[in-house]
Amino acid sequence: MNFNHAMIYSRDIARALTFYRDRLGMTLLDQYNHHGMTVYARLQSPGTESTIALHLLERGGELKTGGVRLYFEIEELEATVERLQAEGVQFTKLPALMPWGWKHAYLDDPDGHEISLYWAGAQRLQRA
Repeated sequence: MNFNHAMIYSRDIARALTFYRDRLGMTLLDQYNHHGMTVYARLQSPGTESTIALHLLERGGELKTGGVRLYFEIEELEATVERLQAEGVQFTKLPALMPWGWKHAYLDDPDGHEISLYWAGAQRLQRA
């Protein structure tokens, strides 16, 4: 089994696209509109086969994000964080080495989904 896709519900797909495509550098693969409004978009993570789908939250619906965090592994973590900060992205935690040997930075997307930008390198697949 290989995990390579996630669905993210959003109150505003255009705003979410700005974050994931323009800030995090993902490539837009598909975009569907209904009555002039984007209701779905699918993006690919650079250099991988991994994709995410942004899906418009139903009117009056609630985001069910409790306990979910998205992880994006980025080799140039510090440079990416600096670039995002220069673009106005706010971080809840700047890059720091964790006890398990991975370096993480934390932020929230425009809908409040918690995101970890991290670099684990070879340690990602090693057992503790």
